[in-house]
Amino acid sequence: MPPISHLYLLLIALAAAGCAERDAVPNTPTVTDDLGRTVAADLPARRVLTLAPNLTEILYAAGGGPALVGASQADDFPPAVGALPHYGTYPLDVEGVVALRPDLVLATNQVNNPDDARPLADAGIPTYFFSFDAVDDVPHAIRTVGALVGTEAQAEAVADSFETRIRRLAARTDGLDRPQTLLLIGNEALFAFGDGSYTQELIAVAGGESVTADFAGEAVTLSEEFVLEAAPEVIVGTFGADFDLAVWRDRHPAWAPVPAVREGRVYSIDPNLVLRPGPRLADGAEALARLLHPELGENGGRGVWGCGGMGEPECGRAEEAASEAMTAPTPSPNQRIAQSANHP
Repeated sequence: MPPISHLYLLLIALAAAGCAERDAVPNTPTVTDDLGRTVAADLPARRVLTLAPNLTEILYAAGGGPALVGASQADDFPPAVGALPHYGTYPLDVEGVVALRPDLVLATNQVNNPDDARPLADAGIPTYFFSFDAVDDVPHAIRTVGALVGTEAQAEAVADSFETRIRRLAARTDGLDRPQTLLLIGNEALFAFGDGSYTQELIAVAGGESVTADFAGEAVTLSEEFVLEAAPEVIVGTFGADFDLAVWRDRHPAWAPVPAVREGRVYSIDPNLVLRPGPRLADGAEALARLLHPELGENGGRGVWGCGGMGEPECGRAEEAASEAMTAPTPSPNQRIAQSANHP
């Protein structure tokens, strides 16, 4: 085992001392996370860290941006995270997390190892795990985060807006012909999603029929032969902004007879809109629907794909609240110091 630094031991001791004071207070609130773990934490949490980018976006959308005191190296949205101190999550930089003295850490088992909670618990830091197996888990997580950080009203408005957008999109694509759809991860290996992934529901909401829906588990590695046999009519992948269909065809010459390849219906989509189960997943569903059903057209953006201009002004207000939450400025260093002083 590598030696533990003196700094780490000191940080553990300081955190444990603070935790001992909090533990002395009777009736510390407990909550149950998505993994069934009992989490004891002083709520609402005032100093929060997240271990996955989708949780950072959820925290901001729920109105908890001011509580975020650091960001992982993978975080890039909203832009305010760039001003925060950073730490690693692969592997978890325990010293970096402990040094930021969070009241609560948010994690997801789709990205983080549940064992990462152990060294944080040793430092007196509780970790709440989320799991995203269905699209509905996103608004559930937004509401839960709002409850954890004391911003329930804003979180409820944002979650309602997300649900309305998904519901309206599903209604618009209901009854349309559903093209056989293959959703791929990346541009090298043939990584796709199985029946345990929320992306199956995402494809259905967008008006497609997934060709990998019968595979067990969240992720699957496909063969070239499978794609030939499945004959998808549309292929959508997180291929990057520089995606070139001609180059892609050269990479997969055997797929020339596949309908999607033959008809030129191979598209790249922003990975952050479909691979991060967070508030922008609604944008991802709408973007995917436009690729699967170009006959629907852009047609004014939010007015058609979201909830604006649909006779529900309160839904439009909720979307504006969500947008403001995602772009709210992060507290300055002086504000964070003051916040820390008021919450030992």
